[in-house]
Amino acid sequence: MWKTITKPFAWLMIWLYNLTGSYGWAVVLFALAVNLILTPFMAKSKKSMMRSTRLQPKIQEIQRRHEGNPQKLNAEMQKLYREEGVNPMSGCLWSLIPFPILIALYSVIRQPLTRMMFVAEEFVTTLQNFFVEHGLYEVAGRADAYAEIKLTKLAHDNWDLVQSGLAGKIDPNFLDIDFSFLGLNLGDQPKWNFFVDTDWSDAHVWLPALGLFLIPFISAFLSWVSMKISSATNPPTAQNDQSAATMKSMNLMMPLMSVWICFVMPAAMGVYWIANSVFGIARDYILTKVYKKQLDAEDAERKAARDAREWEIEKQREETERLRAEGKTEKNSNTSKKKIQANEKQKSDERKAALERADRAARRERLGIKETEKPASQVGNRRYARGRAYVPDRFSNPEAAEAATLAAAQESENAASIDETVEDDVTMPAEIPAVAEPEQTEAQNTAVEPAAEENGENA
Repeated sequence: MWKTITKPFAWLMIWLYNLTGSYGWAVVLFALAVNLILTPFMAKSKKSMMRSTRLQPKIQEIQRRHEGNPQKLNAEMQKLYREEGVNPMSGCLWSLIPFPILIALYSVIRQPLTRMMFVAEEFVTTLQNFFVEHGLYEVAGRADAYAEIKLTKLAHDNWDLVQSGLAGKIDPNFLDIDFSFLGLNLGDQPKWNFFVDTDWSDAHVWLPALGLFLIPFISAFLSWVSMKISSATNPPTAQNDQSAATMKSMNLMMPLMSVWICFVMPAAMGVYWIANSVFGIARDYILTKVYKKQLDAEDAERKAARDAREWEIEKQREETERLRAEGKTEKNSNTSKKKIQANEKQKSDERKAALERADRAARRERLGIKETEKPASQVGNRRYARGRAYVPDRFSNPEAAEAATLAAAQESENAASIDETVEDDVTMPAEIPAVAEPEQTEAQNTAVEPAAEENGENA
């Protein structure tokens, strides 16, 4: 499965090597091809990061307003990201893509015979035994991670011997790969203590060793420069002391990790890392310039739309205030039909109740029924809802409050608590007919009066 994954990278490396005839330039062009392929994805990541940076003032304001309420804070943050079209995770996800590519490239460089040329395992064993027989190769006591690089280099240095000694046994995919680049052997590992056992009298010995030694440090320096330029072109967000210290540590640890990796891997990986940093710096600079103009234009357009919307709202508010002052406020057309019907029904009920109360009062007046004086404590038909000793001005007139309270208590003693002359939210019974006023004689009036009084008391 891993061979299947690494095949595209191996094909690209072989094609670039055949195109340039140089292993080093093939690695450099491989880094360029990877950067060109990843540019659309990294561009999306870059734009998202720049948008997130521009949102920091709003994010800080939301954090200040909803401090201590994580649920509300999270909801407001999600709303802000949705309105601004920002995915906070996209900037991180696309940044992880180069790491699988780096691992696949390392596999191709470490195993040039089986992972780059796709020769059979049997041929690798045959080639190794051939060099052992000729005293050119010694099998290590433990497995050598870079054995295939050494065999490939030996095959290049002794190509004619291999062709004649293994005639008819050579794998058809086997190629003559030259690891030399600018006087360096990219199949070798840099040595941090090269100066201890180096022959300084021979420039052909110490100069390549020095060049290999410098590759990890050049890689680390360019990695640091890349982060510095990225920070300068895309200023970091405001952070607390702990976050700032963590970021500072990461900016220091990443170059140091680059130094360590380049010392434990073949020099070709260091060359790739250097080329990748150079192309990454150029890409980051260009994308920053392009997206800065785009985001400035988008921000200006968004601000203009927001200002226009606020101006329109302010004009509508002023117009509403003017109409309200002139008494010309129009009914809200957005009121639902159900609400309108409920309001009309309430008004109709109020008019009907008022007419019934007026009609009831008129009939009582014609019948000569006097309304019982209502106490100040009465609410509806409950005569002493506010208390039997209730005095309305007990606070504004405290001097007379005590006497008024005693008088109210004596007056309400043994009195009915319900005022039967007042119907609380109940309409007048329909069976009580309205009394007609025909012309009658004095005798008839005398006969009707007692009956009317009796009917009135019943009512």
